Amino acid sequence: MNWTPPEDWMRIRTIDAHAEGEPLRVIVDGYPTLVGATILDKRRHAKLHYDKVRTALMLEPRGHPDMYGCVLTEPVTPDGDAGVLFLHNEGYSSMCGHGIIALTTVAYETGMMIPTGGAPTLRLDTPAGRVTARADWDPIAQRVRRVAFENVPAFVAAQDARVDVPGLGQVNYDLAYGGAFYAYVDASPLGFRLDGSETTALIDVGMRIKRAVMAARSITHPYEADLSFLYGTILCGPPHGTDAHSRNVCIFAEGEVDRSPTGTGVSGRVAIERARGRLGLNEDFVVESLIGTRFTGRVVRDAVYGPYPAVVPEISGRAWITGRHEFLIAPDDPLAAGFRLV
Repeated sequence: MNWTPPEDWMRIRTIDAHAEGEPLRVIVDGYPTLVGATILDKRRHAKLHYDKVRTALMLEPRGHPDMYGCVLTEPVTPDGDAGVLFLHNEGYSSMCGHGIIALTTVAYETGMMIPTGGAPTLRLDTPAGRVTARADWDPIAQRVRRVAFENVPAFVAAQDARVDVPGLGQVNYDLAYGGAFYAYVDASPLGFRLDGSETTALIDVGMRIKRAVMAARSITHPYEADLSFLYGTILCGPPHGTDAHSRNVCIFAEGEVDRSPTGTGVSGRVAIERARGRLGLNEDFVVESLIGTRFTGRVVRDAVYGPYPAVVPEISGRAWITGRHEFLIAPDDPLAAGFRLV
């Protein structure tokens, strides 16, 4: 077909992928240039001027309520390879582990970045700080077998806290940061097995817990006010498989459900396990997702982050490219900015 869209239509090209089941839509062309000296500056610029591009690509009719995406920028550090902003149904993440794994896979497999050696390294500037990803590169197949990334420091902000949740009563939780803040809750007392048949109820309970914690306490990042917010609830339980240590279900943003085990969430989990004396240095901690896919976390080294004892976590997982797209936005389309059914 030789049809060409009219000149006044916006065109945005993407490469789509998934990391252990969770989607990532990588915007590769057509997104406006972002201005700012830091990634947080660029995120503010995106929110102020181009938020309709985010909603157009994340929400229906071009996306769906659980779509996730990213836009690349130039690096903001002298040794950085790129900057990255992550997008979802509510706004912009501070960091995203599954996104790092999928983006690294897309970057090397499509030639956006040229791999050097068998373990090429990608230094990414994120709103949460520097994240370094290392690909297991197959030079014969020209494929990425697996990605491991060293995340920003992770720490436990509160242990054994309690909050009154409407309809649930008092709920115990740990508050931890792994590039984003999460409330970690044991799902067993709430009656959940953490499988796909419970998704609607998990969203409801996860969002009730998130809102209750937000109302009950302030969330403070040691260095950046823009990162001082609760991103989601992570419901934890025993694994369904015999060779994993735990299962995570993350309810984040405005009721999104992570199909992967959640890279930033696993980072917070290894900080909790380390703080409780249950995880040594360089020990694998394998976490299942709602659909049974897995990320492996481990503590690379102990650290201090502001007032908190912290760890530097490494998370690894796999990703696959699923498609490439050219999205079109006609200026007279009444749904150009997308919509979301509540």
